[in-house]
Amino acid sequence: MSARRPGGLWRDGEFLKLWGGESVSLMGAQVTQLALPLAAVYQFQASSTQLGLLNAAGFAPFLGATLFIGVWVDRRRRRPLMIWSNIGRGLLVGSVPLCAYLDLLRIEYLYVTALLVGVLTVVFDVSYQSYLPSFIRREHLVEGNSKLQASSSLAQIGGPGLAGLLVGWLTAPVALLVNAVSYAVSVGSLLAIRRPEPAPDIPEEKVSTARSIAEGLRVVLRNGSIRAIALEAGTYNFCWMSLQTVFVLYAARELGMNPGTIGLVLGVGAVGSLVGAVAATWLKNRLGLGRAVVAELVLCCAAPLLIPLAPGTGPLSYAMYVTAFACCGIGSTMSTIHVVSLRQAITPDRLLGRVNAGCRFIAWGPLPLGALVGGLLGDAIGLRNTLYATAFAFLTALLWIVFSPVPQLKDFPTLPAEEPVDERA
Repeated sequence: MSARRPGGLWRDGEFLKLWGGESVSLMGAQVTQLALPLAAVYQFQASSTQLGLLNAAGFAPFLGATLFIGVWVDRRRRRPLMIWSNIGRGLLVGSVPLCAYLDLLRIEYLYVTALLVGVLTVVFDVSYQSYLPSFIRREHLVEGNSKLQASSSLAQIGGPGLAGLLVGWLTAPVALLVNAVSYAVSVGSLLAIRRPEPAPDIPEEKVSTARSIAEGLRVVLRNGSIRAIALEAGTYNFCWMSLQTVFVLYAARELGMNPGTIGLVLGVGAVGSLVGAVAATWLKNRLGLGRAVVAELVLCCAAPLLIPLAPGTGPLSYAMYVTAFACCGIGSTMSTIHVVSLRQAITPDRLLGRVNAGCRFIAWGPLPLGALVGGLLGDAIGLRNTLYATAFAFLTALLWIVFSPVPQLKDFPTLPAEEPVDERA
């Protein structure tokens, strides 16, 4: 079999184990992403600020721990870290329905659970993005990332709807059992992989953690393309978390949507993510890498304005909500596939953990801040006004890419550089 044959990963049994287990886990994670806020809203009558604190707790580790975890990941094999991370996440999520059954569940416990799950999510995500380039060939990175992104998209389609139905039927805490089971399935699939993982490339000279962190950040900040991608993602994610925090409360209280309807609106809108995952390679081949990324980001940065512009409820409003989330899904999914593949292609393996962590620090660090700002603004100026402010802020994210080397990129470089520099193919 030719390594470059299209669809080659369909014939790679080891990759299919990774893909299958992760697909199940992603579905469960989507249930948790909606079930935790709904538990706070419906069981504890959480305010906008409290909902912001809950979402912020889940993403706070991306701001505080990512860089240290990146150094740690570079010094160890990645698959065992992924296994233990999912074991921990399954136990933590499974403890919520247990506490509810014992009548011990409090909103403060939801904060702590979200925080600890967030720490393990950082470990898993940094390990996974560093594991994939050593698990499959570099010429298959776009295909591999596209397949895994397609699974994420399918989870976004089915997960919120499933979460809404489960919350309405079983209550939010019990719905989290679905996620606990999904993590167990993912652990089983990772344990079944037989392809050996290369030993980490540990330098002979002992390097301090601070110096290792600085090395990874230096690579991110010196490369014009990687720097712009990370800053754009950070701005976009700040706005996205503000939007997500406020929209759940806005839909539940001002629009009168029940949990099932909220889940269906978010889930049907996420069909766009699947479209984006399928169309990513086609668009890159048609426009070239740089122009494709710009087009994708224009779509997902402009779409959120449809949400506050919708008059309220009714067929037109629901169509606008679904269209907004679908366009965000199409644009953000395609751009994620392309920029993650670019970063993996131009970064040497020994630096992948630190570079991925540095990018995650810049891109995901603003998530808890976005949740807090969105929650505070929702209480201060009203939920709909906050949605307007957030929608206009999305447009500023695009500027990082427009004034960077990214629009001139034609394709991915064929080999990584020891110290990545601006690549213009």
